[in-house]
Amino acid sequence: MKKRPLSNLLKLAKSESLRVSIRIGKDGVNTSLISELENQLEKRTVVKLKINKGMAPNKEDRNQIFTRIADESNSSVIFQRGNVAVFCKAGGQ
Repeated sequence: MKKRPLSNLLKLAKSESLRVSIRIGKDGVNTSLISELENQLEKRTVVKLKINKGMAPNKEDRNQIFTRIADESNSSVIFQRGNVAVFCKAGGQ
């Protein structure tokens, strides 16, 4: 896969056509969620993830969860708004 400039990735991440493909529910972050994110990132440039509202009531909790997911899945958060984040492979590839 070619490297895409960050501006193109950001435009894609903010696009309304990009649908949430992974949700974090009552089970929280677990190995199956990380595995699913890694699998989707092998096939797609970016993946949108959403935390159910009750799971992370404040910004600090959401930031910690998204950072943990990025670290464990060897990916990067390229866009975050509220309880939604968009991930790409580490290095923006």
